Amino acid sequence: MFVDQVDIHVTAGDGGRGCLAFRREMRVPRGGPSGGDGGHGGSVYIVASPHTSTLINYRFHPEFKAPRGHHGEGSHRTGQSGADIELPVPIGTLVYEKTSDPDEPLRLLADLAEEGDRVLVAKGGRGGLGNAHFATSTNRAPRKVQPGEPGDEKFLRLELKLLADVGLVGFPNAGKSTLISHVSAARPKIADYPFTTLTPNLGVVSLSDDRSLVVADVPGLIEGAHRGLGLGHQFLRHLERTKVLLHVVDVSGASGREPARDLDTVREELRLFQPTLAAKPQIVAANKMDAVTDDAAVHRLEARAHALGLPFFRISAASGMGLPPLLEAAWGLLVQERGVGGSATDPRGEGSARQNATSNLA
Repeated sequence: MFVDQVDIHVTAGDGGRGCLAFRREMRVPRGGPSGGDGGHGGSVYIVASPHTSTLINYRFHPEFKAPRGHHGEGSHRTGQSGADIELPVPIGTLVYEKTSDPDEPLRLLADLAEEGDRVLVAKGGRGGLGNAHFATSTNRAPRKVQPGEPGDEKFLRLELKLLADVGLVGFPNAGKSTLISHVSAARPKIADYPFTTLTPNLGVVSLSDDRSLVVADVPGLIEGAHRGLGLGHQFLRHLERTKVLLHVVDVSGASGREPARDLDTVREELRLFQPTLAAKPQIVAANKMDAVTDDAAVHRLEARAHALGLPFFRISAASGMGLPPLLEAAWGLLVQERGVGGSATDPRGEGSARQNATSNLA
């Protein structure tokens, strides 16, 4: 199961109480106060890890509490501090703090976009001072101690946005899963009915000269996806981190739809969901060219792509026809996005982490 949004409750440990004690030993007159401080409570951190690709563990285990600090002891002994706990999440996870007001927007605490990124979400309470700290020249036997401070308590929302270079978008059954399975090691479920793909898939595509790029197959969009229709609204957020969008359009005629209208519909859904999505570099791929029944529809799609200033390619994901030029075009746009000589695999040190996500994330 692929889970990309969960709510969790984290509580840091309380600080230990300071100790009230006096030194009483033979041959040690006026021993004085000897109460030690309480230990600090454990804190809660969230860490981006390449070893996990979904948030499913937090759906079934949403409560986390760090251990409290031990109380101080006599002979100036400080209580042991509680151990910090780290919660591993996939790279690309956003951490939001929820408030008691459901109408108030969530507050972004961190964007864990690189391996090893960590954020302190709940700080442990400070340990209280023992009575030894309060001794003065006029009060040599203080009986004052401090209680430990309580640890932070937070209600958080974790939201995963996949890290990919190229995002495949299009109507259900347009051939996106077939395309990603042909160019990478990803093996999503492929069938001849709509909404076969129920979860996003990542694949690493290898090109010549040791070049590679990461492709994300997002479940099919339909008209009204930005309002929650179909599966699009649930997964559109994963396209926000991609650099290039690749429109996969079914031109075989089997769907009964007009390919040019499919392209305009998907572009409009992207714009309505997030205007920045529609501004990303885009490529149009006329898929299923080996099964075309109406050449005029293909020409209309090509004309529409050219009118929008988008590169246009004729491909067949099933047979592999036209895929090398398409991938080279995607690489060229990636290089333009990052500047000449930029790496499409590892722009910010993310490449090694994302190489692990070459197959279905379910």
